[in-house]
Amino acid sequence: MLRRILIAGAMLAGFATAAQAQVPGAGPASAPATATAATHNDYTDPATWLCRPGRDDACTVNLDATVITADGRMSKESFKADPSAPIDCFYVYPTVSNAPGGNSPMAITADERNVVMAQFARLGARCRLYAPMYRQVTLTALKANMMGKPMPADRVMAYQDVVDAWNEYLAHDNHGRGVVLVGHSQGSGVLIQLIAREIDGKPVQKQIISAILMGSRVQVPKGGDVGGSFKTVPLCHSDSQIGCVIAYADFRADSPPPANSLFGKGEGATVAACVNPAALGGGAGAANAYMNASQSPSGSTSGWTNPPAPVTTPFVKLPGLLTAECVYGDFDYLAVTLHPTPGGVRVNDIGGDVKVGPMILKNWGLHLIDANLYMGNLVHIVGEESKAYLAKAQ
Repeated sequence: MLRRILIAGAMLAGFATAAQAQVPGAGPASAPATATAATHNDYTDPATWLCRPGRDDACTVNLDATVITADGRMSKESFKADPSAPIDCFYVYPTVSNAPGGNSPMAITADERNVVMAQFARLGARCRLYAPMYRQVTLTALKANMMGKPMPADRVMAYQDVVDAWNEYLAHDNHGRGVVLVGHSQGSGVLIQLIAREIDGKPVQKQIISAILMGSRVQVPKGGDVGGSFKTVPLCHSDSQIGCVIAYADFRADSPPPANSLFGKGEGATVAACVNPAALGGGAGAANAYMNASQSPSGSTSGWTNPPAPVTTPFVKLPGLLTAECVYGDFDYLAVTLHPTPGGVRVNDIGGDVKVGPMILKNWGLHLIDANLYMGNLVHIVGEESKAYLAKAQ
């Protein structure tokens, strides 16, 4: 049963690392981010990258979607990347590795490919895509920790890999272009460190269009935008604002964070940031979700309608079903509300809960689908931010 949740919940597993990275004085955030020359990866080697422009790789996949309306009508939405996109996106993926040790090897597997497909490749409609491999803390290490048998894992090495990839990208690929940073869970934790140490207050900050830090606990002063995790990088409030952060963690509106929640927590005088991709200016907004077709609430590719109708695309869209709004209080989080259609043909749920058997682990919220829920919104935001960035650069 534990193995089932670890595999099915691959995208969420990096939170233990991500959380330590965000708490001042804890874990890798306070450890020296150094590595010996012998431990460095060679990021001039194309094999160390999941995604790079101009080649067939983990990002050049079929991203077509089936749009399903409440009455069950279906239509196909085709996807096309923009090979001439004027900006770049740089992605750090969450914990997905089932490698036996505490840190993953640099071998690309289906686990990395699948999460890139779900969380990042669609941004190829607006930007050139860069996604390095890194020796992340593994699912195996998480499992050992959950069983009370901690396994050695080098979080500093995982972070340093991303720093090395970032520096290689800046030196030989960026050429002064604007860039959007994208991460989830462990990936967001690594990027929080990268921004704080390598970007915040440094010359390269002017090239950062935004940072999308999903499933994270970015810290800000209560009622403020900057001064917690970052000194000079604020939260985003519109899709024309650049140099800002979109950070959030999701829970169902009818299942808010419990007392032992892993997300939405403040640290001392700061609170967890909540920026709603569905309504950057505040309030509620429609979540433009791209759900994995194979992960329907019924658990089958034909499970999005009743009676079942086959879905032949890798993704589905469910217009009108979801809205999201930030909620503030003991926990600050993004509340997702479903708007069911009584008697409709389309299903009235999305799945995404973290389960052990039939039991829902409510303290995880909807961490599994943080990216899926707003992928359409994020593609739009990145496109608008790109326009604002390019207009300012002229």
